[in-house]
Order: sequence, then C-alpha cells, then structure tokens
Amino acid sequence: ELAKLPLDPKIGRMILAARDRASLSEVLVIAAALSTQDVRERPPERQAAADQAHARFRGPEESQKSEFLWYWNLWKAWDEVQRHESSSKQKAWCKQNFLSWLRLREWRDVFTQLHTLCTEHSWKENKESASYEAIHKALLTGLMGHVGCKIEDASGPAAGSYLGARGIKFWPHPGSAIAKKAGKWIVCAELVDTSRLFGRCLARIEPEWLEEVGGHLLKRNISEPHWSKASGAVRAWERGTLYGLTVYPRRGVSYREIDPALCRELFIREGLVQGEIAEGPARGMAFLAHNRRLVAEIERLEHKSRRPDVLVDEELIYAFYDAKLPPEVLDMASFEAWRKAAEKKAPKLLQLSRDQLMRHDAEGITTDRFPSSLEVLGQKLKLAYLHEPGEADDGVTLTVPLAMLNQIPANRCEWLVPGLLEEKVNALLRTVPQKHRHRLQPMADSAAAFMERYDAGEFDTDEPLIKMLQRFVEERVSLKLPMESFRPENLNPHCFMNFRVQDEHGRILGQSRNLAELRAKFRDQVAARFQSARIVPAAPETPQQKKAAPPAGGKAVAAPAAAPATVAEKTLSGFTGWTFGALPELLEVKVAGREIVGFPALHDDGNSVSLRPYDTPEEAAKIHRGGLARLFALELSAQVKAIEKLPGIRELALQFINYGTEAELKAQLVTATLERCCLLEPLPADADSFAKRCQEAKPRITLVAQELMRLTGQLIVEHATLTKRLAGLKTFPDVVADINAQVAKLMPKNFLVALPYERIAQIPRYLKGATVRIDKLRSNAPRDGQLMADWRSLAQPFEREWLAKAKAGVTDPQLEEFRWLLEELRVGLFAQELKTPMPVSVKRLQKIWDSRPR
Repeated sequence: ELAKLPLDPKIGRMILAARDRASLSEVLVIAAALSTQDVRERPPERQAAADQAHARFRGPEESQKSEFLWYWNLWKAWDEVQRHESSSKQKAWCKQNFLSWLRLREWRDVFTQLHTLCTEHSWKENKESASYEAIHKALLTGLMGHVGCKIEDASGPAAGSYLGARGIKFWPHPGSAIAKKAGKWIVCAELVDTSRLFGRCLARIEPEWLEEVGGHLLKRNISEPHWSKASGAVRAWERGTLYGLTVYPRRGVSYREIDPALCRELFIREGLVQGEIAEGPARGMAFLAHNRRLVAEIERLEHKSRRPDVLVDEELIYAFYDAKLPPEVLDMASFEAWRKAAEKKAPKLLQLSRDQLMRHDAEGITTDRFPSSLEVLGQKLKLAYLHEPGEADDGVTLTVPLAMLNQIPANRCEWLVPGLLEEKVNALLRTVPQKHRHRLQPMADSAAAFMERYDAGEFDTDEPLIKMLQRFVEERVSLKLPMESFRPENLNPHCFMNFRVQDEHGRILGQSRNLAELRAKFRDQVAARFQSARIVPAAPETPQQKKAAPPAGGKAVAAPAAAPATVAEKTLSGFTGWTFGALPELLEVKVAGREIVGFPALHDDGNSVSLRPYDTPEEAAKIHRGGLARLFALELSAQVKAIEKLPGIRELALQFINYGTEAELKAQLVTATLERCCLLEPLPADADSFAKRCQEAKPRITLVAQELMRLTGQLIVEHATLTKRLAGLKTFPDVVADINAQVAKLMPKNFLVALPYERIAQIPRYLKGATVRIDKLRSNAPRDGQLMADWRSLAQPFEREWLAKAKAGVTDPQLEEFRWLLEELRVGLFAQELKTPMPVSVKRLQKIWDSRPR
C-alpha cells in the first residue's frame, strides 16, 4: 500500500498507521504540518510576545507532553477563524498570534491533497477524538529513527542529552516548550545540527510503543538459558534494541524453540534431579516424592556417618531419567502429558530404588548408633546431624528447650552418640604425648577396643569421657596417664556436642559447644521461667509411670511423682508444719507452656515455707536445706527460744561485735544448731520422718548450741591473738597480707552458717598454724618464702578454676574438698608439729589436682 501512495514514505507510513488506529483526522493535520514550513513567526524584537501567543495553542495537560499536538490545537482554532471571519480578519488574527498567513494556506493546501488521497482510497476519518497513544504510535511509524532515551547519569556539557539511533547524541531544542520535562523516552520530528545536534518538535512516548510499532526493526539478543521453577520450562533473557538503542534490557522468553536439546537437559537435571519443581505440580507426582524421600534419607546417613560418598553422583540420576523420558519431553507441560499416560501402564516407571541411589551399603549407620533424640528426664530432645566442616552446626546438634538448659547432662553429652564416639576416642588418644603414644599404636585398634567395651556396657556414661578413657588406657597397656595428657582442645569442633537453645516459640536464642557458657548466658532467663512455673496437678499413677525410662546412656530415674494433695488444691505456700504430704523426688511442672520435670524444694519464706520446683537437683538441694531448717525452727520454736536465752550469750555477743549484732549471732547459732541436730542425712521426706527427727533433736539442741557458743568464743579469741601478732610484723608485708587473706576466707562474718560444723571445728588449728608460722618467720624468712611459693603453685590454679565455676554458677564438691586440703597443706608446711588428719604434701595434692575430672 505504501508504494501506491505518491508521498514521502515517512508521511505515508504515518497515514497508513493512523488509518488502522482510528486517528486519521489528527495525523493528517500533523503530517501536513510536517510537510510544510513552520507556520510560526518569531520576530527578534518581539520573541517573548510571540512565545506567549504560541503558548495559547498548547491545549489541555496531556497535550502539553507533545509539541505535535500543538499543530492539532492550532488547526482547530484556525479552522474556526476561516469559517466565520473575512479574509482581512483572518490576516489580522494571524498577525495577532504571530502566524504566517501564507504558510497556513500552504498547510491547508497540503492537508487538502492528503485528505483527497484518503477519500480516493475510501479511508474514513475518525469522528471521535483519538487518544494520545493512538496518535503518537501512528507518528512513530515514520519517525523511528528520531527516537531518543535520556542519559540519566550525564553531567557537565552532556547534561540533559538523549541517546538516539545508531549511537547519536542529541539535546531538546532550547526553544522547545517541553525541553525540561520531556521525559525519559521522546520522539522528535527532525534533528537539526547547529551548535549541537538538536531535536525539534518533541513528544513524550513509552518504550513499549516502539516494540508494537516497529517490532520488525528490533534486534533481539537471547542469552542465559535457565530452568524456571515457576513456569516449569526453560526460559532465557531477551534484550531488544532499535538501531542500537536498548528498548528493553531483560525480558524472560521461552527457550523451547531455540534449543530443544538444552531444554530437555535442563528440565531433567534441574527439574527432576535437583527437585526444582513448583509445589503445586510436585504434589501430584508420587514418584518425585518417593525419590526425594530416598535421597534425603541417604543424605542424612552421609551427615550421620560423616561420609559424603554414600549417595550416587547426580549424573547417574540424570542418566536414569534420560533413559526413561522420550525426546519430545522438554518441559513440565510435555512431561505431564507423557507421564500420565506412561504411569497407567507402569506406575513405578520413574521410581528410583535404594540400591540405585547408594554407592555402597551404609553398614553401621543404624538408629542405635545415630539416634534421632536424646532422652533427658523423660523428655526426648531432638538430635540433628550435619557434615559441613567449618559450619557452626557441623557434627551433632542437640536442640535444648530454654527451661531444660540446666538439666542437660554435661558428662553424658561428652560421649556424643555411639556412631561418632569412635572417631572422638581415636582423636583423643592421638593427643597423648609422644613418649606415651607409641604404646597405644595402632590408634585405630585401641579406639576399636574401647568401643567394644563401650558396647558391652563397661563404661559409665554419666562419668566424664576422659576419666573412662584414662581407666581404659591403664587397663589396656598398664599406663596411668594424668588427665592433662589428653588435650580435648586440640580436637575438631564436630567432636563436641553442639547445643542449640530454643525458646517456647521455637526461636533459636543461641548455640555453642560450651554448655557452661550457655548456662551462664541464659541463667537469668531460665530462673525467671522456673519462678513462674506451675506444678501440674496430681493424676492417677499408671504402672508405666512407676519407673521412667532412663536417659540415653544414663541411669534410671524415678518418674515424676504425683504431686501432694495440697498441690492439686494450689496451696503451695504458707506452710508452718509438715502438712503437705510426702515430698516427691521429682515433680511434673509446666514451664512456658511445656511440661517438664522439676526438682521440688521447700523455700524459706521467713515465717513459713513454700513448695517450689527448681530446674536442677543441686539448686533444689541448696534451697531445700534452708526451707527445711525454717520448718524445723517453726516446729521447735520453744527450743529455739531457749537457745536465744542461753547463759553467757550476751557476753559472747560483745566479743562477736566485729562479726555482727547480738540478733545476728543468735540467728546464726539457731541455724547452725538446727543444721547439726536436724539436717542430718537422709533428710526427712514425709511428715513421719520429720516428726521423728524433731523428737530426736529436742534433747540435743541445748547441748549443741552450747558447744557452738564455746567454739565461737574460742575462734574469736584465737583470731584476736593472731591479729595482735600480725600488727608487729610490719617488716613482712607479704606474709601479713597472705595470713589476712587466709583468715578472711576462714572466718567471714557469717562463718557459723557459711561453713559446716566439721570445718568450723578445724579453724582453731588453722589459726594456731598461722601463729606458729609467725614464730618461725623471724628465724628463717627465706624458708617461709619458699614454702609460700610451693603452696601458691597449687593455690593459684585452684583459685582460677574456683572463680570460673562460681561465675558460671557451677558447684563442684571436689573443688570444695580441695579448698580444705589447701588449708591442711598450710599446716603441713608451716606448722608440722600441729599434725594433720591425713598425710599432705605438695606432691600429693598436685597428684590429686591432676587426676580430678574436668
């Protein structure tokens, strides 16, 4: 059709496009204007007035995005003038609006010719106004070479420039009414090269119009074919350019027709082998769920056994699907059509077998060797396995509810799980010093021998692993190794249990392989949860509840007992006598919505006691002694009052003035007396044993209190004597400081209740030992210094560990015992004549220190 039109091809394309887009009326006018000289006049002396007059024809807001529409608005105004005014008035109107009357007539002549041409071809003009989009799409067909895209980051001289066809750069003409707000994409009627290359008669366009209008001119470059899970097919990225100008940079397109072979390969490799199929379609594929489940099981075996060679290579799985699928299967649509028909004949056609997926048998990877949970006080806590060296959760991870953090058996967790223990034992044996290591060679055999005895149940997994390993080495090769011979700090992280702390909402609060560190970090949060714990009311006991299952690898523990009757009635406080039934060993409590085991204890509330649960037996035992002492004091109130009125107590209070008031002395005497008379093991656990203990204690209370008063007086006198002696040792400040530090630990202000009676009874001897040391000091000061250095060689590591455990809130009975051995060592070193109840020496204590479990 274009060839039949006696027109400039550019104008012809516009008219043909306008015919098809119902915008012929407007485009004929604009095309005629573009075919003639500009009708505007702009005298140099009246440029501002001319611009103002021409601005009247810009039209409504949308028209102001395009200078092409200025011609249409002018045409309508000029048409009205022509129809209603005389020739002279028409000329006057033109002069008033700075328009050339002759050029307007020329414009109309060209329009008439174009209109006649359209009439001859029976092309009808649109009666309704055409849209902005329709008009400019028609104009674009003849102006594709005059399109521009704004250069966003242009600065300096290039600021405001547009990138055009074939790499040209142009600027909107300074006289353009829309130059500063033209938009990102524009089209211009002509490019004029003066001081710069300028575009004249501009209009804002959308880049999508270019593809619709000039799709045949676009060059399409397709790259990066990839599997798309969402569309279930292979897609690629297409980039469209018009004369080198990027119309769209990245558009997803189908790759099916471009490279069918690659589409098939990616569908199998990424869709079927790697399981990258959308959830909806995947639900209908039983074979895929079956194959995924098998692969996941085998991957779990790999993580558990720390062997990444059990699952076959992906290439073998690819080959399986490749052999089954016909060549025409390229995507999900074609696959589903084929599969539904094929599975009617062979339902398991695409199901892989365990043998096909495994390179070799995973012998030894059993539930017994790699359990899925660890049982702690009747609760099954999840164990997860991961073989990713360097990752934070490499190895085995125990998920611990926050409320149970203090109930995790630290020693038991050193043993990991049976399937990982042999590697850890082997690694620990390799840390033994070289001079002893050769006796354990070959290490693999020694580790295997340890595992044989472990499997036979010869080792107590509630004990530290290194302690059992120490015993094993001694029995196997008659070599008694100190604990320091094993260097667990040299092991890889996966040789230690990873603890992941989780709150009641399943949120991960933290994880570490250092259980003590986690307990210290979350101590306050755990305590807060147990303070708000609710004891679960009693329920009828079943035969199965009479004995709870033991923790994995541990000893049996009593099942959580039915709470006393008063518990069910929620009277948990205000007890002034044993009116709450038998005290169970364990209680079932609800902490943060989770039912777990708690350890019951009587809590001292001042004038009464209350029954409360605690998260560890150690914490419960510590609190319970105070609560039980209060209950005895309430029950034996007459005897307690008698203690406070014993003869000589006022005189003793005067001596006690440096340690506390008379009331504090009496309170300490009462507590210490009840401790000796009533709190003897086994502690009463029910009303009968409590009443019996009270009866047994009544005749002893006064005698014990008097003995404590005598001992207290003796201690105060000894302390005063020692203090006077120290005052005369100004030339030995180190010795004075050391003895003062010793006495401060032996006799804190609350020494009567802070220390057991058996220890208090030995303090006079320790104080006398310090006095003897002073007597010897002047005659042989260098020897005192040497003895002090020997003592400190043991005391300093003890104090470091004592402080570390105190900071972590851990009570260690063996450390407590060693503290008193250090006091005995002082006597043995500085005052041998006073004798000690057991043989002590630096060498003996060093041996005890080295052999302690850690």
